[in-house]
Amino acid sequence: MRHYRLSRQITLSMSIVAAIAVLMVFVGTFIFYTIYLIWFPPPPGPPPLLPEASDFILIAIFLLLGLAIAIHTALRLTRRILAPLNSLAEGARKIAAGDLTARAVAGDRSLGETAQLVDDFNAMAQRLQDVAQSMASWNATIAHELRTPLTILRGSLHGLADGVFEPNDKLFRSLLTQVENLSRLVEDLRVVTLSDSQRLDLRVERTDLVKEVQQAVNAMRPALEGAGFSVQITTEPLTLPCDGARIRQALLALLENARRYATPGTIEIRMNLDKQDVVIAVADEGPGLSAEFAARAFDAFARAEPSRSRKFGGSGLGLSVVRAIAEAHGGHARYSTSEKGGSVFEIVFPIDGAPADSNAASCAPKV
Repeated sequence: MRHYRLSRQITLSMSIVAAIAVLMVFVGTFIFYTIYLIWFPPPPGPPPLLPEASDFILIAIFLLLGLAIAIHTALRLTRRILAPLNSLAEGARKIAAGDLTARAVAGDRSLGETAQLVDDFNAMAQRLQDVAQSMASWNATIAHELRTPLTILRGSLHGLADGVFEPNDKLFRSLLTQVENLSRLVEDLRVVTLSDSQRLDLRVERTDLVKEVQQAVNAMRPALEGAGFSVQITTEPLTLPCDGARIRQALLALLENARRYATPGTIEIRMNLDKQDVVIAVADEGPGLSAEFAARAFDAFARAEPSRSRKFGGSGLGLSVVRAIAEAHGGHARYSTSEKGGSVFEIVFPIDGAPADSNAASCAPKV
C-alpha cells in the first residue's frame, strides 16, 4: 500500500478541493437566497425559470472562492512534492560535478514514493562513493605490490649493465623469481577483477578431480617439504564438469597460503561429497585466524597482522582468487577452525558444475 501513497494523496486532495468548491457554490447560494428572500420577499407570481444576472454573479463569486482554496491546497501539495525532488536534482548535479558525498533530503516522508526515491538515490550515491574509495585503495595497493619486484629488477639490471654485478646463475634465478612473482600477481589481479565484473570465463569439461589435486600437490611438494610440511591426501574418485585448471589454481593458492603462514607440520587435503556439493578442504595445524580477520580473509588484499605480513610476504590476493574461482563455479569458499586449532579452508561447488546464480553463462562449456 505504501507504494501508492503519493498518488492516493494527490487524488484525495484534488477530490476534496472539487467537493469543497461544489459545496461552497451550493451551500453558499442556498444560504444567500434564504437570507435574501427573508429580507426581500419575492413579488407575487411564478418565479423565473432561468437565473438572472445577479444569480450568475453570485455563483461566480463562490466559484472564485472555491478556486482560491483549490489553488492554495494545490500549491501546498506541490511544495511538499517538489522539496524532495529539488533536493534530489541538486544532489544529482553535485555528484555529476564530482562531489560523491552529496545526498538528497527526503523531507516529508508521508509521500511514500518520493521518500523511497530519495532513499534509493542516497543508497546509489553511497555505493558510488564506496566504489570510488575502493578503486583508490586498489590502485594504491597494486602500485605498492608492483613496486617491490620492479625495484629489485631495475636495481639488478642496472647493476648488470654497469658492471657492478657479475652475471651468474644465482643472480639470474633471483631475477627469474621476481618475474614469476610479477606474473603471479598480474594473474591474480586479472582473476579477481574478472570475478568482480562477473566475466571470469571457465573452460568446463569432464574433469578427474583426483588427478587435479595430485598435480597441485606434486607441484607444491618440494616447497612444502622444504618448509617442514608433510602432505596427507584423502580423496574419493570424482569426475564432474568443471574447469580443472582453475580448481588446481585455487588449490595451489591454498597450499601456498599454508606454506607461508601455517606452523610446520602436516597439511591435510580432503575431497569428498556433501549432499549435492563437492568439498575440497586444506587443513593445517595452526595457528589459525583471529575472529576479526577470518570475517574478511577472502577479501582482496586482506592481510593478517602487519608483523606476519612483513615476515612471510604475499600480496593478499591468494584467498580472494580462491573465492573468485569457487563463485565462478556456482559455489563459495569458507573458513573454519580445525580440532587442532589450525585453519581449514574449503572450496565448495555443486556436483553438476552449473552456477547457482544468474551468471550461468560464464561457466558454460566453450565450443
